Amino acid sequence: MKRILVVDDEKQIRTMLTQMLEQEGYEVHTAENGEDGMALVGKYSFDLIITDMIMPVKDGLKFIMELVRDYPAIKILAISGGGAIKAERYLTMAGYLGDIATLEKPFKREAMLALVNQQLEKI
Repeated sequence: MKRILVVDDEKQIRTMLTQMLEQEGYEVHTAENGEDGMALVGKYSFDLIITDMIMPVKDGLKFIMELVRDYPAIKILAISGGGAIKAERYLTMAGYLGDIATLEKPFKREAMLALVNQQLEKI
C-alpha cells in the first residue's frame, strides 16, 4: 500500500484529501505545516507528499526545499490557492526545485487523482 503525506494548514482540505485518497486505497497521514510534515517524514517512509504552498510556521517552499535536499527520492505534488501573489507563481517556484507536480486550488477530484497516479508511477 502506498503511503501519502498531506500537508495543509486548512483542516477542511486535509480532511477532503484524506477521504479522497483513502477511498483509492492509499494510507494517508496529515500535518498542518511544513515543520510538522518534516517531523513525520523523519518517522515514516512516504511514497508521495502533497503540500500546500502557503502555510504558517514553515511554508511549502521551505518544506519542499528541505525535502529535495534531504529526501531526493520522495515524489512531491504542490498545491496552492494563492495569497499575496497568484497561485501559479508559487507553483512555478515549486516546479523550479525539481520534478514536482503542481495543481492550483480549487481542483477537481479527477485532476488530483491523475497527478497522484502520475507521480507514484515514477517510483
